[in-house]
Amino acid sequence: MPNDLSPTARAIRTLEILRARPGTTAGELAARLGVTDRAARRYVEILREAGIPVESARGPHGGYRLGRGTRLPPVHFTQAEALGLVMAVLGRTPAGTDSDDLVGTALDKVVKALPESVGRQAAMLREHASAAPDPYSTRPDPTVTSELVDAVAARRRIKVGYRSEAGDEWEEEVDPWSLVVRYGRWYLLCHSHRVDAIRTYRVDRVREVRPTPHGFDPPEGLDPVAVLEENLGLGWELATRVVFDAPLAEVARWIRPPMGRVEPLGEDRCVLVGSTRNPDMYAQEWLARVPFAFRVEGGEELRTAVAALGARFTAAAAEAAGPP
Repeated sequence: MPNDLSPTARAIRTLEILRARPGTTAGELAARLGVTDRAARRYVEILREAGIPVESARGPHGGYRLGRGTRLPPVHFTQAEALGLVMAVLGRTPAGTDSDDLVGTALDKVVKALPESVGRQAAMLREHASAAPDPYSTRPDPTVTSELVDAVAARRRIKVGYRSEAGDEWEEEVDPWSLVVRYGRWYLLCHSHRVDAIRTYRVDRVREVRPTPHGFDPPEGLDPVAVLEENLGLGWELATRVVFDAPLAEVARWIRPPMGRVEPLGEDRCVLVGSTRNPDMYAQEWLARVPFAFRVEGGEELRTAVAALGARFTAAAAEAAGPP
C-alpha cells in the first residue's frame, strides 16, 4: 500500500480485508497494509473504538474476523419476489402500510433499498394498497417473543407469567417446545409443570419470561403444528361432549381442531370430546356449521348455549312464516 495513507484510510482498508478474508492474522494484516504487526493491531483497535465488533482468536485457526451485525450478505430480488414480499406483509399485518409502525418501517427500508428497476412496482403497491384489520390476529410483544425463542433454541425451562382472556393471572414453569403461528395468532406450545400436561398459550398474553437453570429435551420427532392442532381444544375450563348421528369420516371434515377430538361410536355415530371457555362461540361458530344431527351429552354450559341458539332460530323462522 502507499506509505502516505492516513490512519483512517488504513483502518477502512483493514475493514475491507477482514470482510474479504475472515481469520486474517496480525502478521498477514500487517503485510497487506505495509505496516508493522503492532501498527496492524492498532488499526484493529481503531475499528473496535468505532463500534465495529472485531473478534480475535489464537491458534492455527485463529486470527481476526468481524463479529455478527457488521454487514448484510448481498440479497438480490426479482420484481416478482419484491411484489410477493410486500403482498405477504400486507396480507398478514395491515400495519405494514403504516410507516410509523415497526413492521411498516422495516418494509419501507427494504423497498427503498431495492434497485429502481426492481422496486418500482413494490413501492407503488406499498403506497397505494390498503389492508383491512384482521379482528382475530394479534401481535405479541417483540421482547417477549425474542425471550421465548431464545428459550426454545436453548432448550431451557422458563417461568412465564400469564393472563387469560378471563383476566386470571398465574405463574408457572414450562418447557417451551416451539412457537407456532396459526391464523394470525402466535402460540407457545409447551409442557406445563403446573398441570403436568401439554398446553398451548397465546404469546400475546404472556406477561413475563424468566429463565431457570433447568434444561429439557423436546419429544422426539415433534411436529409442532400437528401437536398444537390436537391440543387447542383441550385443557379449557368447561368440558364438552357432543354425539353426532353420522359416521366419523363424514363428520371429521367439519371439525376444527380447537373443537376437540372426534372418535367413532360404531359405524354410524361418532363423539366429539373437547373443552371450551366460551360455550356461546362453540355453539354459534362451530357446532351450528356442522350439517348433521347431534346431541350435547356433556357440558351444561354448552347445552344451555345450544338451546338458546336453537330458540333464536326457531323464533326467527316463526316470525318469517307469519303474515307480512
